Amino acid sequence: MSTNPMIRLTPEQYLALERKAEIKSEFYNGEMFAMSGASRWHNLIAGNVLAELHPQLKNRLCTIYPSDMRVKVSPAGLYTYPDVTVVCAEAQFEDQHFDTLLNPTLIVEVLSKTTAAYDQGQKFEQYRKLAALKEYLLIAQDKYHLMRYSRQPDNQWLLLETYSEADTVTLSSIECRLALADVYAKVDFPEKGIV
Repeated sequence: MSTNPMIRLTPEQYLALERKAEIKSEFYNGEMFAMSGASRWHNLIAGNVLAELHPQLKNRLCTIYPSDMRVKVSPAGLYTYPDVTVVCAEAQFEDQHFDTLLNPTLIVEVLSKTTAAYDQGQKFEQYRKLAALKEYLLIAQDKYHLMRYSRQPDNQWLLLETYSEADTVTLSSIECRLALADVYAKVDFPEKGIV
C-alpha cells in the first residue's frame, strides 16, 4: 500500500495537461480519468446521430459538436466529452481556447458495457446541474433502445424510452426528430451473429 498522498489537480492544471495530451481524459474532483477508445458500433451510432441532426440544424442558431468538444459541468467541476453535443443559444466557453463548452442544450451518450451505469447514474446526476441542459439522450449499442430524458418546467426529468426500429423520437429542445432506423443504420447487433 502506498503512503504517498494523492496529488489533486486544479481545473487549470488539468486543462493545461489535456490540451497537450494525445489521448482524452475526463476530470472530476481533482483527478484525471483516461478515456478508452470506442467500439465500431459506438462510433457508427454517434456518427449516425450527428449526420441526422446536422441537416435539421443547418440553417438555425443551433450548433452540433462531435465527441472532441469538451463540456464543463460548472457547478460540479466535471469536464467530460459527450458523444454528441448541441447548443441552441450563443455558445459559451470557459476561455479563449473555445474548446470547453459551458451551455449545452442536448447531450447524447452512446452506452457501452463499461460506461452504461456511469452514464445513466453519476454522470447524469452531474449533467442535471447544467441549467442550460434541456435533454439527455442515451443510446444502447447492442440493441434498439433509446432513452430520452427531458427537463420539465418544475425541474424534474421525464424519461421516455423506445425499443422499436420503427419509432421516431422528437427532441423538443432542439426541434429535431431522430428515427431509430437511421440512428442504427448499418449496425449489426450481436444476436445476429456479428460483433
